[in-house]
Amino acid sequence: MRSLLLVGLIAAALATAPVRFDREKVLRVKPKDEEQANVIKDLAKTNKLDFWYPDATHHVAANMTVDFRVSEKESHAIQSALDQNKMHHEILIHDLQEEIEKQFDVKQDIPGRHSYAKYNNWDKIVAWTEKMVHKHPEMVSRIKIGTTVEDNPLYVLKIGKKDDSRKAIFMDCGIHAREWVSPAFCQWFVYQATKTYGKNKIMTKLLDRMNFYVLPVFNVDGYIWSWTQNRMWRKNRSRNQKSRCIGTDLNRNFNTSWNSLPDTKHPCKEIYRGPAPESERETKAVTDFIRSHLKSIKAYITFHSYSQMLLFPFGYTSEPPPNHEDLDKVAKISTDVLSTRYETHYIYGSTASTIYPTSGSSLDWAYNLGIKHTFAFELRDKGKFGFLLPESQIKSTCKETMIAVKFIAKYILKHTS
Repeated sequence: MRSLLLVGLIAAALATAPVRFDREKVLRVKPKDEEQANVIKDLAKTNKLDFWYPDATHHVAANMTVDFRVSEKESHAIQSALDQNKMHHEILIHDLQEEIEKQFDVKQDIPGRHSYAKYNNWDKIVAWTEKMVHKHPEMVSRIKIGTTVEDNPLYVLKIGKKDDSRKAIFMDCGIHAREWVSPAFCQWFVYQATKTYGKNKIMTKLLDRMNFYVLPVFNVDGYIWSWTQNRMWRKNRSRNQKSRCIGTDLNRNFNTSWNSLPDTKHPCKEIYRGPAPESERETKAVTDFIRSHLKSIKAYITFHSYSQMLLFPFGYTSEPPPNHEDLDKVAKISTDVLSTRYETHYIYGSTASTIYPTSGSSLDWAYNLGIKHTFAFELRDKGKFGFLLPESQIKSTCKETMIAVKFIAKYILKHTS
């Protein structure tokens, strides 16, 4: 009996022990031609590679920078195969677990106070949403737009006056769980908007004339899982029929060219699209909310990491949208003004031409719904830290991004009807 109890306790401990990434590596390779690109694709078939950029094997192409995570066990064989094929590679991260622990490099100023210079877990973010409503009742309201499969609430913060007929911008962060700097920006935006209203000329003008709907964490279940169990988790946490693999990529679950790319069909893939468009509770809650506020929402902005890009439609086709010139102009100026703070260089363009083709994305869905100014920020950095951007870079990332977002908002206020 005792031994059975002991086995049960060990099994329970193993089931809840967070995944560790000791001595796992992140490699960067730039295939020179199609033959070298195929070497990476072949390696992915026989080894468990976690693609950081691009996000799936089938996107790998000649002259593309490719970043992927590999286990300690497989890393020697992978590096040997690259050497045999005369493929230069760089080790971006030598010990992933070490980098995960080094992320938290900012000390808490005052215990109990919400910190905008640190990564905050879901419980802290929920408490913060309550605090913002309590502190600024005339300007901030919290709207529960739905619940997740694990029964966590999906909260949108409305920033602005009570008038729902005014122009609005919808912003979301954290659609992919491991991209922690994204929710950090949404928190920073709400904090700065409320703090500088009445002091900063631009922010005061914006909030006097328009509203912002901010979803601080889109993928709540996945975000919690990335804090408690697996720092590298990307998808949500829904169960998939006839598969042991968990989760759907919420940014492949929107009803726009949902069925167009082959690799999105498999539940075990990081970019699994889900069993149907809008099958996921998170996606459905967001699409229902945006549809019900479509008259007022004039822009949609989603925040991801990493690679320092500002993207606009389309991802599923190389055909430019009708207002391509307008989007291109806004993106160019936005990246220019962003760089004025710390000289951080962003590139910009349509998703398909700038990174790689995507299907079922929120960006393209919002555009096709009728919101003609839709943008996706890929925040810092360019790969040195990847998804593990240290806390010491949160404030500078948020400050420079804020300049670009304020420019987009000013443009929307002036140029949309």
